Amino acid sequence: MSKNIANSQTKSDKFAQAAVDELGWWGAHKFLILRRLSQLLVLALFAIGPWFGLWFFKGNLSSSELLGVIPLTDPLVTMQVLLTGHWPEVTLLIGAAIIIAFYAVVGGRTFCSWVCPVNIITDCASWIRRKLKLPRTSEMPRNLRYYLLALVLILPILTGFTVWEWANPVPIVYRAILFSAGSGLWILAAIFLLDLLVVERAWCSHLCPTGAMFSLIGKTSPIKVSAVNAEACDNCMDCFTVCPERQVLKPVLKKGSTQPMIMDSDCTLCGRCIDVCAPRVFQYKNRFQQRDLNRIALKAENNQ
Repeated sequence: MSKNIANSQTKSDKFAQAAVDELGWWGAHKFLILRRLSQLLVLALFAIGPWFGLWFFKGNLSSSELLGVIPLTDPLVTMQVLLTGHWPEVTLLIGAAIIIAFYAVVGGRTFCSWVCPVNIITDCASWIRRKLKLPRTSEMPRNLRYYLLALVLILPILTGFTVWEWANPVPIVYRAILFSAGSGLWILAAIFLLDLLVVERAWCSHLCPTGAMFSLIGKTSPIKVSAVNAEACDNCMDCFTVCPERQVLKPVLKKGSTQPMIMDSDCTLCGRCIDVCAPRVFQYKNRFQQRDLNRIALKAENNQ
């Protein structure tokens, strides 16, 4: 009997083991696997052009063409070009407008968790931290990324160049994978070591100006994560452990909270809180639909 108790205690000590037991391995990793497939698919669609001559996408995540017709441009790149004093080509402006419209609907920081290849590097560092049980470190101010975003936008005015694009890790990943260009790999290594050894989730959660820009774009997005079953929370803290922006969870799980939906645009909509939660506290929801449901519930409560 004591052996069974010891085994159960050991089992419960494993991260998200309760979710695996309750939902199965796929249920406890579904959105993680789907995100990895999404990130790798985007990389593959860019890679088949230079590798096999099939140009589905031509360019990289900073600026590209879909099927040689539809322009797609990082809004931050476009703003930098404008601030250098040069009027960009119309296609660049159209490409930026398309990206802004898309992420305004699906959520700005879905770019960070579902598309950006640097997320694979930072998630890897976080996973190693968890496996090695490295101590939690004090966090940087989260507004720091917005100050860095401001700096990225000021530098083109002062220099006349899109300075950030020389160090932006996203195109560095693409150049390294697609063209075997290793000149900027030290930046990726620095991000990995910073996240692993200095501050957990330092780059994506505290420093990245691109993430800050997409966070601003996604403020009006209707797609949100909602703690629809908050009363079932057993305080296992697995969602806080895995969430790259754990501060967004606190308001919806706070005792007595009347707002179940995560409205903070810093949420990356990665879905890991949904994966690892055995009581199924979280779900993706449409915030406008949820608002209507809240009104109906409030009206029914007042009529009682």
